[in-house]
Amino acid sequence: RYMTDTMAAFPGVFGGIAVIDGAAEKVEAEMDRLGALRVRGFRIRPDESPAGDWLAAPGYGRMFAHAARNGQSMCCLIDPDALPDLERMCQVYPETSVVIDHLCRIGVDGTVRPADVEALCAMARYPRVSVKVSAFYALGAKQPPYTDLLPMIGQVMEAFGPERLMWATDCPFQTVHGTYEGSLALVRDHLVCTPEAREWLLWRTAEGLFF
Repeated sequence: RYMTDTMAAFPGVFGGIAVIDGAAEKVEAEMDRLGALRVRGFRIRPDESPAGDWLAAPGYGRMFAHAARNGQSMCCLIDPDALPDLERMCQVYPETSVVIDHLCRIGVDGTVRPADVEALCAMARYPRVSVKVSAFYALGAKQPPYTDLLPMIGQVMEAFGPERLMWATDCPFQTVHGTYEGSLALVRDHLVCTPEAREWLLWRTAEGLFF
């Protein structure tokens, strides 16, 4: 309610992402209700690791199908082991917008594995899949200026194109473990790309999905 009240108080400034019970009997009605309040997507994540068939749980199919009808996104906080089942859902629901959070958390254990980066890049074959380029404090060396992550970001940008990538604040965790300036600077000052591509990463992609 705090989020939806804030969005109502500042029209056009915020778009919301909600967490709801996908197994609820009237999940579609709840998605409609929240959509009317400017909720633009729903955070989902596996309960266990390795993730396995995490999207086989009751309700996810209904959520994916209804999100496509509503123009809402399924926002996935996942590790690479969750990609196979997400790919299955992208095949079944190709019209559903999917956002993979925080570079699929590749390198959260300190090691950016090429096979994980390749698995994420393979998801670019589904045109409704986007990726958040964020949470640098938690990936790889986990220290500013985070330039050790640039090869991965470059590979992901080549696969998806800047129109399907977006920088994200990861509020409030980025400020707990670092600063917004440190995170922003990686994309603004160190990433080699065109000014237009940088605009897509910093605001245009998010604007199109969440506003």
